[in-house]
Amino acid sequence: MKFIISSSELLKNLQILGSILNTNNTLPILDNFLFDIDNNNLTITSSDLETSLSSKISIESSIDIKIAIPAKLLIDILKSLPDQPLTFSLEKNILEINSNNGKYALSYMNGDEFPKSIIIEDASEIIFDSNVLLNIINSTIFASGNDDLRPVMSGVFFQINSENACFVATDAHKLVKYIRNDIKSESSVEFIAPNKPLNILKSILPEKKADVKVFYNKTNAIFSFLNFTLICRLIDGKFPNYEAVIPKENPNILEIDRIQLLNSTKRASIFSSKTTNQVKFEIKGNLLQISAEDLDFNNKAEETLECNYNGEDIAIGFNSRFIIEMLNNLSSELVKVELSSPNRAGLISPINQNDDNNQITMLVMPIMLS
Repeated sequence: MKFIISSSELLKNLQILGSILNTNNTLPILDNFLFDIDNNNLTITSSDLETSLSSKISIESSIDIKIAIPAKLLIDILKSLPDQPLTFSLEKNILEINSNNGKYALSYMNGDEFPKSIIIEDASEIIFDSNVLLNIINSTIFASGNDDLRPVMSGVFFQINSENACFVATDAHKLVKYIRNDIKSESSVEFIAPNKPLNILKSILPEKKADVKVFYNKTNAIFSFLNFTLICRLIDGKFPNYEAVIPKENPNILEIDRIQLLNSTKRASIFSSKTTNQVKFEIKGNLLQISAEDLDFNNKAEETLECNYNGEDIAIGFNSRFIIEMLNNLSSELVKVELSSPNRAGLISPINQNDDNNQITMLVMPIMLS
């Protein structure tokens, strides 16, 4: 029994599928790729029980079999080979790979031992454009948490209705609310997608326009596009009431060049305390002074930027890492910073957005100034 496949095409797919694999699997079978060969079709699957990813490849074959092949060993040998057709031969639990210059043998396991794919019953469907879904993930996932004690925050909240769609991520220190007016659903959609599958989607969603079909129920979701299918378990639980933490009255409004603010914050953060990463924003008139200080090492930085400001003089502290992350994930030339008091959250949003379909608000909690 044998099949023939391009080494480069196989390696490209396996490197993507390898992003699912954990280094400390409880089940040895999960250290393998499942090869499901059905004549000229090969479906390769990797899984960590919570998330599985499959890709389909056309091959030259006339066999029908399922085998589990050691993932790391297979990727390592493919990395070292130049692009060429490879012949895979199967006999007595030994897989032999024949290249132009040599042959390599490794043992494989029965594919029937591999975890079965989840079947989603009573599924609803929604379709995203791949670029739109990529933009949603990029705009929100950096604000999500990774605290095992608060699992509902370790993902992105999808909330879609007949008027628009809202995508929210938070770790209790920062929050992103991203509204799309071009995505709607006749029936109400709500689920929390975990970080790991979203990060995998982020790395493999095509830049070219393609439809991503999402099938979901209360417990699982399937993302299907091109030759890939990703199945993940959704996060169980109720997402926090994010509207309650977004301050509604923010009389102090600062408008400033995003890149200038980003670069000044980066420079100041170099001199900040490595414990708090605190930078101080002090606004008087149309001047913003950004400063940072590390008392342990007598390090200090101070910069002044021109801005448009409407409000009372204010001094407020922020974690510089959060400010830098937020500004990096915006693309507008100008940003608006809305403030109310030194002990209440600040809001950052883009100005002059070209796309009327988007509305993004970023919230960052302050650090009390010492």
